[in-house]
Amino acid sequence: MKFGVNTYIWSADFTPAHLDLLPRIKAGGFDGVEIPIFRPAQFAAATIRRSAEAVGLERTAVASLLPDLSLISDDADVRQRTVQHLRDVVQATAELGARLFTGPSYAPVGYLPGRRRTDDEWKRAIEGYQQLGETLETYDVSLGIEALNRFETFFLNTAADGAALCDAVSHPRVGLLFDTFHANIEEKHVGDAIRTAGRHIKHVHTCENDRGTPGTGHVAWDEVFAALRDIGYDDWLTIESFGFALGDLSAAAAIWRDIEPAGPESIAFEGVKFLRRRAVHERHEGGA
Repeated sequence: MKFGVNTYIWSADFTPAHLDLLPRIKAGGFDGVEIPIFRPAQFAAATIRRSAEAVGLERTAVASLLPDLSLISDDADVRQRTVQHLRDVVQATAELGARLFTGPSYAPVGYLPGRRRTDDEWKRAIEGYQQLGETLETYDVSLGIEALNRFETFFLNTAADGAALCDAVSHPRVGLLFDTFHANIEEKHVGDAIRTAGRHIKHVHTCENDRGTPGTGHVAWDEVFAALRDIGYDDWLTIESFGFALGDLSAAAAIWRDIEPAGPESIAFEGVKFLRRRAVHERHEGGA
């Protein structure tokens, strides 16, 4: 396994002003860092890549859509702008030296029209992701689509639906990001959900039920690690949480209080210790 952390814990965005975080993240026990890309044209990919490489951190990327973008919009112009935006994110991901970008790339987080998704929206998402295939191949990047809980999206909530979407897209570089925070809300059995989606899982966010430190809440970690072992997953376990005063980003994630008394950094630096212990334990169990 490799262990990563999303920089949302420190900042809503990541710019050259935040490069001093990278040595601390490496010293804290992480193999890699997950960087948000909201506006590819303004993203300092080369600068961030050089600094991360200098301290020995690998990179993954995460992308959420701004309010004027959507793959499932009934406006064809919006959909095409979104496809082009995602192509630009793929290019920026490659320039970052990353080979994966993930996130809820179908609609803005928090878009809730007060109804179920329609067949047309489902078809639009499939068509949009299929249009990305050539770009993903060109830049040697894979995509992990993230299912969110029902309070953040109406479009994709479960691992089974995510697997069905990937089956319909039918491209080897299009898969899923599995997030234990969202799964803890939406799935009957987190381990079974991982096994259901296993063939498509390209990335895992290891998040506690309250967005706090992994291992301190009621996420079924025994199920999570056993299921990851069963599907042969041996890639990134990335901690994603959010700072407590990041403006619109904290609001979008509904962070209304200090989740950990020691501050948001403790979610990362204490959480990775727990994940490493559990991964070692699971290896020993699997080899027994």
